[in-house]
Amino acid sequence: MKLILLGPPGAGKGTQAEKLTKKLNAHHISTGDIFRYNIKNETELGKKAKEYIDSGKLVPDELTIDLVWDKLDSYNKDENIILDGFPRNLNQAEALDKGLKERNDKIDVVININVDDQILIDRIAGRRVCTNCGKTFHITQNPPKVEGVCDNCGSQLIQRDDDKEETVLNRIKVYNDQTAVLIDYYRKKGILATIDGAKKPEDVFKDITESL
Repeated sequence: MKLILLGPPGAGKGTQAEKLTKKLNAHHISTGDIFRYNIKNETELGKKAKEYIDSGKLVPDELTIDLVWDKLDSYNKDENIILDGFPRNLNQAEALDKGLKERNDKIDVVININVDDQILIDRIAGRRVCTNCGKTFHITQNPPKVEGVCDNCGSQLIQRDDDKEETVLNRIKVYNDQTAVLIDYYRKKGILATIDGAKKPEDVFKDITESL
């Protein structure tokens, strides 16, 4: 099965992808993780991607598509794959469909996690990330035991540049302008399931699994 998770920044795609990965014994492909890895390790791609990500803009399609295909082609065709954060626009979706068709493959289902903008802002702006192990906390919903310190490894927690409120607003606008069109694209293909992402994560997961 090949599954796409759609939803604006802060919709909980990462949380649901982690749960689905375990349930389906799937491989989780997150473009966000790929970019952050390259940024942390200061690769040439990472340096280029950082300029876009820090300002809330999308990384150019050609960079993103090449990275995703490199990852997809490393797996067997019959393995379960969860795409999180890709495709982000119609150009990427069409490139994905074309590549899959050439490989005698297809997307089986698209899960659209729908959440109100204000909830998204509160979720993202309150997020704090460990500088060492990458564990994520939230100042009100999932605070660390000691403020500013990771429960897991004791390292410093920071607010990422792309999680600051001004950038979040721009990220949501970019999503609405460029990615929301994919909802209609996949609905017309008859493979879209829309889920209420404002619920508790366990309830969202229940709704997703019931839709599969």
